[in-house]
Amino acid sequence: MHLLDALAALQLPRVLPNLAIPAPARISAVFFHYFEIAAISLGALGGALALRRERKSPYDVIGLLGLGLISGVGGGVVRDVLLGDGPPLALLHPSYLAYALCGAAVAILFGQNVGPRLLATMNVVDALALGLFTVAGSTRAMSYGLGFLPCLVLGVTTAVGGGALRDLFSGRAPATFKEGELYALVATTSAAIFLCVQRLGVPVNHAAVIGTVVGFGLRLLAIRYGWRTRAVGVLR
Repeated sequence: MHLLDALAALQLPRVLPNLAIPAPARISAVFFHYFEIAAISLGALGGALALRRERKSPYDVIGLLGLGLISGVGGGVVRDVLLGDGPPLALLHPSYLAYALCGAAVAILFGQNVGPRLLATMNVVDALALGLFTVAGSTRAMSYGLGFLPCLVLGVTTAVGGGALRDLFSGRAPATFKEGELYALVATTSAAIFLCVQRLGVPVNHAAVIGTVVGFGLRLLAIRYGWRTRAVGVLR
């Protein structure tokens, strides 16, 4: 029996009448709620900072807020639409939209000078958001009882969807579909590690931390050592 289940079964009304012992499922729900909030905030911050980094950025405040919002919640919206169970979480919980807008606002207010320090900060934020988004997306899919492959696909979709939509809305081909730095591949590895570790019996909260750390670490290593994908080339 799980320790929390055993504690919940004890008769403690006289000693601790107001103490509510949460169920394990409730703890996981709270845990991943904060996971998603962190991912959305960092995703919006990183997306807006990336646009501000452009030398001739044509975006005004509304443009940066809007594209930052898309970066933050876009992947989750695509995931929830694919799951097809009511409105996306970002619409059911308006606080998600607020966190995304706050992340974009931070980039607008404090991203004036994109120097080496800010670039390094952007890389860390981007890597952490990637790991968080991937695990949050896979977890959401797991809650619907989906198999390994659908959970993997929806985890990657959550991670790269916001950036892909941001690129589309700003008139560019999604960077994740072109040769360049490892991103979708890192998300795939992170989701696979998370799902495999969780299926081996590791508590889901611990598995989530492992998956996030793997995605975060791989992304930073790819940036540090210049690991890149190559174009397939033209068929002749």
